[in-house]
Amino acid sequence: MKVVKKTSEYTIYQRRDERYAVVDGNKKPVNGEEKVKILLAEELIKVTAPAPEPEAEETETSEESAEAEEEAAEGEAAAE
Repeated sequence: MKVVKKTSEYTIYQRRDERYAVVDGNKKPVNGEEKVKILLAEELIKVTAPAPEPEAEETETSEESAEAEEEAAEGEAAAE
């Protein structure tokens, strides 16, 4: 691992697989949200929002088509 940045609070290493490791001043690994915040602050990673789930749109469409079918059935019953 090679050192990317070293401060008094933490050290950032780049591993051979191009990912980053963060170690605090006590030589303990930093993981999770803390690690993401540090890497974002140093502009080493970019975080993107997750894509919206298409299942939610399909559910709404199914409900709308069911309502349209009910209205059509009521219209046919009224026409008789």
